[in-house]
Amino acid sequence: MRKLLIANRGEIALRVIRACRDMGIAAVAVYSEPDRNALHVRYADEAYLLGPGPARESYLSIPKIIEVARACDADAIHPGYGFLAENAAFAEAVAEAGITFIGPPPKAIRLLGDKATARRIMQEAGVPLVPGTDLVHEPQRAAALAEEIGYPILVKASAGGGGRGIREVRSAGELGQALRIAADEALQAFGDASVFLEKLIQAPRHIEVQIMADSHGNVVALGERECSIQRRHQKIIEEAPSPIVDPELRQRMMAAAVTAARAAGYQSAGTVEFLVDQDKRFYFLEVNTRLQVEHPITELITGVDLVRDQLLVAQGAPLGYRQEDIHFRGWAIECRIAAEDPANSFIPSMGQLRLFREPSGPGVRVDSGLFDYQEVSPFYDSLLAKVCVWGEDRPQAIRRMQRALQELSISGITTNIALHQQIMADPVFQRGDLSTGFLEGFFQRQGEAQQQVEIAALAAAVLAHLRGQAPARTQARPVLAGRSPWAMTYRDYQRSRGDQRPFRNGR
Repeated sequence: MRKLLIANRGEIALRVIRACRDMGIAAVAVYSEPDRNALHVRYADEAYLLGPGPARESYLSIPKIIEVARACDADAIHPGYGFLAENAAFAEAVAEAGITFIGPPPKAIRLLGDKATARRIMQEAGVPLVPGTDLVHEPQRAAALAEEIGYPILVKASAGGGGRGIREVRSAGELGQALRIAADEALQAFGDASVFLEKLIQAPRHIEVQIMADSHGNVVALGERECSIQRRHQKIIEEAPSPIVDPELRQRMMAAAVTAARAAGYQSAGTVEFLVDQDKRFYFLEVNTRLQVEHPITELITGVDLVRDQLLVAQGAPLGYRQEDIHFRGWAIECRIAAEDPANSFIPSMGQLRLFREPSGPGVRVDSGLFDYQEVSPFYDSLLAKVCVWGEDRPQAIRRMQRALQELSISGITTNIALHQQIMADPVFQRGDLSTGFLEGFFQRQGEAQQQVEIAALAAAVLAHLRGQAPARTQARPVLAGRSPWAMTYRDYQRSRGDQRPFRNGR
């Protein structure tokens, strides 16, 4: 391989460029107008403009990317993650242009990209499945199947991803609306309104297994990652290994992941995702046919360079290791730093990033494409950086993440750094007591803790007020009729917090 085009942007484009540097491969960047000054453009050996900001006119334009690849004589294309990474039509177009696609075969992408088809493949292969259905097209049939499965259930888009096209249904009366909403959302997001039903596993953990497969029949599982801390099915924090997975469960999950890859004729890097219930029973969820955002933490505990291996496998080389060669060392955690405001319904934050200072030191890795005075545009995902740490065990990894987050500085826009700091300090997180509902419970605990702080502050203010009254009552503030010292002190407390609303007794 002489020259590789990266059909992506940001930190993942930089990650692939660095792998190319290590292997002596020329790296070609593509970019949109808002990304003209981006780091991946500056770091690449060559860079070409695709078009304006909207992704459909730049990073999602298959004809433009193929045209650039031909013009610069690239002999391979890496899709990164997101955009066209799991698009079978793109992989086919790359192959038809005589260019190597860094990823699985188009057939595998197509089979596994359709969740209903993937379920059938896994069922035939004997991989454990969540109770569910094939595609459902009629509400009456869906209602009958839902009763068989038993509520609560999920309505899921067959072509879905990233949490879109999924609706939770807890009773028969909610099913009709959920079917319509999920189908409409799936049609808009993926061009396919097909949906199926699946049993909702209560308080599950989301655990995925990293795999790497070559074209010679070798498939290796590289351990699991815990991805349970999510918001609307979007991962926020990941760690490897999982706090709940013991050696016996790990071996069974890795064996199931290898079986799943073989059943689909898989090659390259991929992730087999599972739900694990409270009794440690695991169920197949889906296969992500690409490099994952959270791949660095697997690299940290295994020493495997996943991007390098992707490039080697795409050139026809066999994997340089076997399953018995894989050993896990230590613990790794990844925090996704995003341009969004958790205190304001996670609303995205746009504007000019004025200062970026990343953490460093033992056991810290930061993957980002940030630089001072960068414009954070509304056109793309809010992910800014991935802060990853490694420790000899989970407590040390948590402490290192706390240090890293304290050192991390991003100004000019709002980010979720404070949220990550709060989660790292949360006793439930530190115990490893996780589920996909973790964030809801966390916010509830934070709210209760804030109430306790406010009550304590009010009590302290009242005590100070009363103590100040005792020595010289003649100097005490006169109490108006119907207004107790407690009420008056609470008014002062409100105003100290900036609340200037008219005071009313008892409020």
